[in-house]
Amino acid sequence: MSAENPASPLDNPVWGSLNGAHRAFAEYSGSGAARYRQDTNPFAALADPEDPAAWADLAALTGPGEEVWLTGLLTPPPGWETVAVVPGVQLDGRAVRVGHAPEAVRLGPADVEEMTALVRLTEPGPFLPRTVELGSYLGIRHEGRLVAMAGERMRPPGWTEISAVCTHPDFRGRGLAARLVRAVAAGIRDRGDLPFLHAAAGNTGAVRLYESMGFALRREPVFIGVRSPKE
Repeated sequence: MSAENPASPLDNPVWGSLNGAHRAFAEYSGSGAARYRQDTNPFAALADPEDPAAWADLAALTGPGEEVWLTGLLTPPPGWETVAVVPGVQLDGRAVRVGHAPEAVRLGPADVEEMTALVRLTEPGPFLPRTVELGSYLGIRHEGRLVAMAGERMRPPGWTEISAVCTHPDFRGRGLAARLVRAVAAGIRDRGDLPFLHAAAGNTGAVRLYESMGFALRREPVFIGVRSPKE
């Protein structure tokens, strides 16, 4: 729970998303754990990270010895193995300056191969075969080639996460990412939600860009990869 905004959906955004707008992409175990279908998003969530029963539900959901990603400020119980820890930031975009990008094109399943290639090159975060189905994705093309993109991922109540923001190295410094983020944020606002995003804390250049656009640091969660107990 955030002291500044008690019980906000952004305190547990994966859980809020899987039990709300993204229920169609969710898998559940008991009442304590849920995860995205593995071809859409690698994240899972616990209803209450302090509840051992929720961790037991997550173990049942993943199966023995399987890896899953969580976000928050978590301490896995005994038997769980931590395989990766990425310090992050969560940025509130309620004050972001939005704007439409007339040159942007809508991306969909037919573009996934190109989108995946751009993600592999730039590494903005996970992008799986059906991630594009989680929300609206926009891209900018140069001579037919996809050179920048941004889209929507998690949707906790009242909010939508901007994700997969990336630009081909040959086209950086032209403001493409900022234009796409503003355009995606405009679509989110038009729908009645507020935009937010996550970034790796070490990606200081991206964080500075987002802050210059009006995003504000809300909290500093950790992205943690864990492996369930083998037995």
